[in-house]
Amino acid sequence: MNMIYEYIISFAVAFIVSFSATPIVRKIAIKLKAIDVPKDNRRLHKKPIALMGGLAIVCGFILSVLFTILSSLLTKNQWMESWPDLIGLLVGIAIIVLIGAIDDIKPLSAKTRLFFQLIAALAVMFISDTRIERITNPFSPVGVTELSPYISYPLTILWIIGITNALNLIDGLDGLAAGVASISSLSLFFVSILTPIVGPFSSIITAALAGATLGFLPFNFNPAKIFMGSTGAYFLGFTLAVVSIEGMFKSYTAISIAIPILALGLPLFDTVFAIFRRLLNGKPVMAADRGHLHHKLMDMGLSQKQSVIILYIASAALGLCAIVLTDKGALSAIILLILVSAFIIAGARYMVGITNDSDEIELEPHQDITSLKEGKDVANMDIDTANMANTSNTSNISNTLSKANKTDISTRNTKSSKDSSLSVKILKKAGNR
Repeated sequence: MNMIYEYIISFAVAFIVSFSATPIVRKIAIKLKAIDVPKDNRRLHKKPIALMGGLAIVCGFILSVLFTILSSLLTKNQWMESWPDLIGLLVGIAIIVLIGAIDDIKPLSAKTRLFFQLIAALAVMFISDTRIERITNPFSPVGVTELSPYISYPLTILWIIGITNALNLIDGLDGLAAGVASISSLSLFFVSILTPIVGPFSSIITAALAGATLGFLPFNFNPAKIFMGSTGAYFLGFTLAVVSIEGMFKSYTAISIAIPILALGLPLFDTVFAIFRRLLNGKPVMAADRGHLHHKLMDMGLSQKQSVIILYIASAALGLCAIVLTDKGALSAIILLILVSAFIIAGARYMVGITNDSDEIELEPHQDITSLKEGKDVANMDIDTANMANTSNTSNISNTLSKANKTDISTRNTKSSKDSSLSVKILKKAGNR
């Protein structure tokens, strides 16, 4: 129970610091001229937007982790299994954030960025000995296969660099990369809680990462006031890649490799699809294009917000499958994935119709707008006729009553006159006598 409080505090501190630091980072980015100017058809914003928002996420994450470590030392709640794990991660983050910030201020070549990403990956591997040591093997008696160093190290480098760039590739719509990274972090957080062998280190890191990213999201959601830039995208991708190795890939379970792939499924799929697409079209792998998932949704007619929400749901569904896979097994996860995928695809398809107002209500074959209008006119005429008849009847009744009243009054006046004459005659006779 004490660790649950640590996770909540880690999340809350990261959220508060990141949310508060984002306006400050925006001012710094504008002074450093780290600004994204819309200059091609890939960019969907119409005016210059400040970059380097990832610095706020980094600040929230670092301060949260350091605070959690300090508080655990003061309360003698030792949750750190190995200090080299944290040191290696922080050194790699320092390298990746530095190259990202420089790229936001002055764009660097793809080869330069790739070189420093390789340095960051090597730093993590050799300082903290973080590497993919085993993978799932259904044909093995224990369900996994131990990898030799000749395969383990290259595979680890490929994983870290691949996820680092995957988050950068999906950062094409307001709030997309931040939201997907938050969902992936929360998915890995719950998986780490459900997997005791992982330990609290991964839980603390993912809780802080989710809090820092969600604290930045209000300023990054459409319409965005600031972009995370390469600083944030590289940091989020790098940290998620490393923590997935620290947690899931070190597990001895047969499903260890499937969990991070599901949790990071959306950026992974988009990256793999982009690589194959560019190779088939004869374009450089690192060349930018307009063929990513979010571009496809926009081309279907969806708005930015609708496209982002659909991709949020898809990422959350994959993360939920990772959690179900950990807790209930592969069959439940597969069933859930099929069901959710069907609804997401159908919903995205019909959402386009709602957006374009093409989903008009169709009348029955024997009906048309003219007949409906004529029917309405006929009904109105009947109502008017009935009203006229009622008015006429009312007028006749009124005239009849008026005549009857006049006749009654005349009769009364005549009778009164006769009575008066008779009284006069009687008085005259009495006087004569």
